[in-house]
Amino acid sequence: MGIDRPVEFANDLIVEHPGRVIAGFLVVTVLFAGGLGNIETEAGTQQFAEDIPAQEALQDISREFGPTFAPGIGSTQLIQSSDNVLTRKGLLRMLRAQHRLQSTDGLRVSSTSSAASIVAQTIDPTATTPEEQVRVIERSTPTTIAEAVRTAADENPRFTGLLSIDFNRKSATASATIGVVQHQIPAGLSTGAGTSGSSPLTSIQQRSQHVVDTVGGDIRVFGTGIFAAEFSTVIFDSMILVIPAAVIFIVLFLVVAYRDLVDLLLGMFALGMAIVWTFGFMGLAGIPFNQMLIAVPPLLLAVGIDFGIHAVNRYREERARGYDIEPSMRTTGGQLVVAFFIVTGTTVIGFASNFSSALAPIRDFGLVASIGILFTFLIFGVFLPSSKVGIDRLRSRYPIPTFSQTPLGSEGSLLGRVLTGGVTIARYAPVAFLVVILVTAGLSAYYATGVDTSFTQEDFLPPEQSADILYELPEPFRPGEYTVVRDLNFLEEKFASAQDDTVTVYVQGPLRRDQSLEMISRAGSNPPASFVSENRQAEATGIISTIRSTADRNADFRRMVERNDRNDNGIPDKNLGAVYDELFDTAPADAREYLTEDRRSTQIVYSVKSEASQSEITADARDVADRVRYDATATGNTVVFQAISDLIFQSALVSLLLALGGTVVFLLLIYRILEGWATLGIANAVPILVTVAFIAGSMRAAGISFNAFTATILAITIGLGIDYSVHVTHRFADEFVERGDPVEALARTVQGTGGALTGSMLTTVFGIGVLVLAVFPAIGQFGLLTALSVVYSYLSSLVVLPSVLLLWSKVV
Repeated sequence: MGIDRPVEFANDLIVEHPGRVIAGFLVVTVLFAGGLGNIETEAGTQQFAEDIPAQEALQDISREFGPTFAPGIGSTQLIQSSDNVLTRKGLLRMLRAQHRLQSTDGLRVSSTSSAASIVAQTIDPTATTPEEQVRVIERSTPTTIAEAVRTAADENPRFTGLLSIDFNRKSATASATIGVVQHQIPAGLSTGAGTSGSSPLTSIQQRSQHVVDTVGGDIRVFGTGIFAAEFSTVIFDSMILVIPAAVIFIVLFLVVAYRDLVDLLLGMFALGMAIVWTFGFMGLAGIPFNQMLIAVPPLLLAVGIDFGIHAVNRYREERARGYDIEPSMRTTGGQLVVAFFIVTGTTVIGFASNFSSALAPIRDFGLVASIGILFTFLIFGVFLPSSKVGIDRLRSRYPIPTFSQTPLGSEGSLLGRVLTGGVTIARYAPVAFLVVILVTAGLSAYYATGVDTSFTQEDFLPPEQSADILYELPEPFRPGEYTVVRDLNFLEEKFASAQDDTVTVYVQGPLRRDQSLEMISRAGSNPPASFVSENRQAEATGIISTIRSTADRNADFRRMVERNDRNDNGIPDKNLGAVYDELFDTAPADAREYLTEDRRSTQIVYSVKSEASQSEITADARDVADRVRYDATATGNTVVFQAISDLIFQSALVSLLLALGGTVVFLLLIYRILEGWATLGIANAVPILVTVAFIAGSMRAAGISFNAFTATILAITIGLGIDYSVHVTHRFADEFVERGDPVEALARTVQGTGGALTGSMLTTVFGIGVLVLAVFPAIGQFGLLTALSVVYSYLSSLVVLPSVLLLWSKVV
């Protein structure tokens, strides 16, 4: 066979030169370890939005609608809550917080505003700074303050917008309010949908909280910098919870699987080496660590554990038959290097199918996981057997403690008898059993067509309250205090009616043409159902509303508009170049917010109904953009997130098809080369098809949607699940050729390989299952689904596959 020579070469290295192999692998480990210090963290949702048209439009808007080469503007919210934030004491706390923030060097505060400032200026319009406003409130009586609150509510719409929905004008009370602090940040930083893990506001807002704390009361700092800090924090907190727990479970089960201290230490060292190689490669290749890559170590541990247990268990089987070290390892290598190669090939195909994704983090996940599996193959296929040969040779010379060397699932053992259940079914009713299984799998797959797809910032954040048991853990394992979700929920609860959802249409074209503004206005006529409207016209803010509001304030500009408004609807429809020039002279700041200097780009911000779904809003926004005859793109956070959600579903579907197709083709080729039977590859693929159907159905039953993390689960199920069926199929092929009796070959296979599979399954399930301890829900869901897919794969390989192989043996 074509693979004999490489296998023989590998066996020669392992058996004849174990010392050289070990030394070479240790040198490479040192080299990769040097890359660990280069790993950078990239957290948040911004990374998923790259190369999405709606996101690019959002960045264009940020770049074009503002002063050229001017510092950027960053915003911080001050959330204040109490029994009544409009008392003299409450107003003073907010104003003092504003004053101290403005007076602190390094916070780059350019301006502050709040309901407290409005009340103070209602009492004394000359009080323009927080310091002056503090003095005004200090001198005012409660009656004066209450009257000023009522006056501000009547005369200033912004005032009520800064107060919670329980604001009572008559009693001058409200339980919460929002203050706004504007910061000047370095120029050139782009703004986009979502939140990045490297926000320039992070340090500013963290320092701002310390300053605000000095005034007393419940005032919390909220903004993108706080988001960014928690995005990064949850990675660290999740890793410090997940990795130790995984190690504990893995060690416990490996103790049972190996039952020998030296073999246990060797297996653990090989697992650690696989992790170092993989993450060292990341550092050397400049691939940033993001939340999705938290799943890579458990996946590598899953495959490495399987390889390690199979290698040691198969070697022990040969030693138990009385063979010496060298022939035992040659027999083991002859079988397992081939099996490991098949598993590696199919697993890499499963993970590499994620290269098809349009989302960069999913592509990075596919690359890192694929490279990691290749490293795991080398380490457990060459390094571990070489080390095992070297150690056993030392054991034959020196009194190194040796514990149990009995293989798992040996003939006559309780586990061995239990594992033959699938063989018993195959012997008596294979056809009926497979019909039931395939029909059930088909129903599960049909049920799974209702699985939802989502992408939200909350997927990347911890819950408002982690499980109580986690807070019983000692430091440093105890989760930190997470505020973002708490504050988001608070804002939604207290300010829901005061906050409008919006989408933006970014228009590029010759906006000086006479009918350009009329065309933009018509795009908002008879708006879709999710848009807020009045008199069958969408509620919008843009260049048209700016022209109208400026005309209301300035008589000269109003006359300019009237001279160029042929249908008298307040929208000029001729000499637009002159109208724009006058607008920029009259209200330059307002004009630049919605129209570029070259008069070729504009943005229209539409209000949408908060109860409308993300998909409805996006579809309607795209419909309105299509009504504009110029180049128009619907954008905004809602639109960008829906675009990402669509790509997630596409990624899940395409990667599944590629993984299935690539795996089947690979198995057909490899079994034709190795065994002479291409059809054995089809038999090998049946259990994994059943597993994919069941895991997809389980997602819907558990209410888990495809998101940034679970989008890869179907391809991963193929990559990990094929591991179990390959070991059974390859061992069966060898036993079938040797014995000729398919039932006896199956019994021999499941008793030998099944024991190793059981140890591998238990270790992997608990090792990956600890991801449910991660402090944000999406990665916990990923861990649950991955562990469940391993259980399904194990059961399919030992219960379903024997019937498939028995039927296959009757037709070849």
